[in-house]
Amino acid sequence: MTEARGVDVAASLALRGATVVVALHPAEVMEADVVLVGDRIGYVGTAPAGVAARDCSGTLIVPGNVCAHHHAYSALSRGMPHHLAPPQTFTQILQQVWWRLDRALDERAIRASALRAGLDALRCGTTTIIDHHSSPNAIDGSLDIIGEALAELGVRSVLCYEVSDRDGPARAEAAIAENRRFLGRARGLARGMVGAHASFTLSDETLAALADAARSLQSGVHIHVAEDEVDQVDARRRSDHGVLERLDRAGILTRMALLAHCVQVNGPEMDLVRQAGATVVCNPRSNMNNAVGLSPYTYATSGVALGTDGIDGDLMAESQTGYFRAREAEVLTPASWPLARLAEGARFAGAIHGEPLLGVLRPGAPADVVVLDYPAPTPVCADNLAGHWVFGLSSGLVRDVFVGGELVIENGRSTCLDGIEVAREGAREAGRLWARMAEIPPHDFDPERSWT
Repeated sequence: MTEARGVDVAASLALRGATVVVALHPAEVMEADVVLVGDRIGYVGTAPAGVAARDCSGTLIVPGNVCAHHHAYSALSRGMPHHLAPPQTFTQILQQVWWRLDRALDERAIRASALRAGLDALRCGTTTIIDHHSSPNAIDGSLDIIGEALAELGVRSVLCYEVSDRDGPARAEAAIAENRRFLGRARGLARGMVGAHASFTLSDETLAALADAARSLQSGVHIHVAEDEVDQVDARRRSDHGVLERLDRAGILTRMALLAHCVQVNGPEMDLVRQAGATVVCNPRSNMNNAVGLSPYTYATSGVALGTDGIDGDLMAESQTGYFRAREAEVLTPASWPLARLAEGARFAGAIHGEPLLGVLRPGAPADVVVLDYPAPTPVCADNLAGHWVFGLSSGLVRDVFVGGELVIENGRSTCLDGIEVAREGAREAGRLWARMAEIPPHDFDPERSWT
């Protein structure tokens, strides 16, 4: 990074005068210009003469964050009225809230949710969303709606539809077909995976169909795992095995699998995941909100990414909360905790997009770049980046965001769509969505019925 050889001056833009986080983990920091050439990082160092420039003095430039487990359809749920008695268990949370909301979704609400979730994520410095979608009454084409909405904003994505037997075999088959269809045509900023809800809503036959779809499409399965003890109890009653062994025997547990939560798991199950090479996604704020416990993967040293589970698109808040939750339980938790997990999320998304340099700012990497208005009170270097990340940064500092070299957030505002109109449309659709939810009873799927 000492010479700007081969830089096309006419097609370049230099972000001048910043402190640059070249990589999160292991941390690499330098005082430099970042030269964008088309959709790539062309050079990091001193920009050559004649390159158009954007003044970034006093800023911190970081790679775009990846949300490794999101539910964009939850974007219109914030402040949602709840007219039933408060849920008292994890299963009741699903029955009374989320499995009512997803059945109320139609194409308009799906699009409005995706736009709002995508815009909020970009404003927080999150440039890639790995999403997990469900809309049982609007399955066919739903992933196209999400992918196109996110692409309009400039968000990179990895999408899947949540297969489940809770709404009957016809919808499970339609959900598998939607995953197959989308994976066969995903292009541009959007890619796909095969999606599944959780072991406790999946029959052996549907698990086999999911594994077959993933194998034939050379994909992995994105699935919730042992978020609550109900998943483990159900698996043992179905198969005499825990969740992860059941998934492993079904062919779901592969190196391309993405396992959200993994809270109620034990040492041997963690060994199964390690042997398979699968990636786990911790979602600390959601786990705290649902009171399901602290994942043992909180302390794993590799193979663990971070997601928000639909709370929002703010990976800075997620990583900081997760760190403090881990630190509360174990004082030796290193400050680098969030950086390693964010780097793992970028590695996973990059593998699916065919972009092995996603998440770093090196020549040839995708130009997914976030400019933070952070005139640091102390020097920032590789040795103390983690301390600045945990104690100094926030999504409120995001000034500019580039995805694939395109400036998609400028001075906090979208350059692609009218953010005020996105908000207004979201509010209109939220009103429609909440009205439909009020007419939908709590879901009658109850795993305990199969245990008696």
